[in-house]
Amino acid sequence: MQVDTKLPRVGTTIFTVMSQLALEHKAVNLGQGFPDFAPPAPLVEALARAMADGRNQYAPMTGVPALRRAIAAKTKRCYGRDVNVDTEITVTSGATEAIFDAIHAVVRPGEEVVVLDPCYDCYEPAIDLAGGRAVHVPLDPRDFSVDWERVKAAISPRTRLVMINSPHNPSGAVLSAWDMEQLAGILRPTRALLLSDEVYEHILYDGRRHESVLRTPELAERSFVISSFGKTFHCTGWKIGYCIAPPELSAEFRKVHQFVTFATFTPAQHAFAEMLEKHPDHYDTLSAFYQPKRDAFAAKLRETRFKPMAVPGGYFQLVDYSAVSDLDDLAFCRWLTIEKKVTSIPLSPFYADPPNGQRLARLCFAKVDATLEAGIAKLRSV
Repeated sequence: MQVDTKLPRVGTTIFTVMSQLALEHKAVNLGQGFPDFAPPAPLVEALARAMADGRNQYAPMTGVPALRRAIAAKTKRCYGRDVNVDTEITVTSGATEAIFDAIHAVVRPGEEVVVLDPCYDCYEPAIDLAGGRAVHVPLDPRDFSVDWERVKAAISPRTRLVMINSPHNPSGAVLSAWDMEQLAGILRPTRALLLSDEVYEHILYDGRRHESVLRTPELAERSFVISSFGKTFHCTGWKIGYCIAPPELSAEFRKVHQFVTFATFTPAQHAFAEMLEKHPDHYDTLSAFYQPKRDAFAAKLRETRFKPMAVPGGYFQLVDYSAVSDLDDLAFCRWLTIEKKVTSIPLSPFYADPPNGQRLARLCFAKVDATLEAGIAKLRSV
């Protein structure tokens, strides 16, 4: 049977490809972005208790009320914004679902979505499936900062949505309050909406503050703001995220959500509600937990031929491998996995048009010390 594909440029995601290659060659997997340590014990205990208490059937489509109340309280505590528990918060099966739902809720065939390259690989396929067109604006290849004049020039009467991501995957770059001011000024005279991917919101370094869109009322009133419990609580496999949006946008978002997953894993929702209420210290101290890992990993990388780049936020370390090889990043990451037994992620799949001559790979340092030491030992031999 021949099928006329709706996604002709899409194959198996690079994360699946590289993780499978790591398994086949018994490589240390520093590629895919998941922690290899346990979630907080109180969270696991709360999950078991929720299941034992019989909370195993469908949750409400919008999310368990206790969790939505806890999200509202956290949003007020962290960003000073009051959000309505019933009309502005929707719990989803991970941030990827939330991104898909938001795009399909508002993007119509022929409309444009501005994305900043490099960007996460789920963005453009969702735009394509909605019949939209991604308009790619490259970030500065040195520090991945935004050229807001280029963003302004990319917006047209057909622009329906602008997508931002901070802390940024794959680079770790962080948007500032000044960036938010520039963005607000650009969007003010337009009809464009905003999607803000903030899944690494609690992982910033060196005293930086996360400048959530929710801190800026003018932006929040036209935005889908998307977060992930998996990144914050070391349980990416639970696939629980949420979207905060004004009532009108949430109503459209929920029309899509109810036919994608309808409801999200019920026991985990109860567990997260308890965790947010009783243990806010977890997300308060997440940056302090990860910063020693970031610093130690970068210091050890400097003992190799790889050059670590600055990491303001998130748990990924970009390395320049130009002193090691002239191979393009796809070929190099395959070689590194097969020949040197350590897996990284190439940067080119995050781009529509990768910068010529760029030699960067992404490593994940959300790992136990033994995993990082094993990876470093192999990188030293390169």
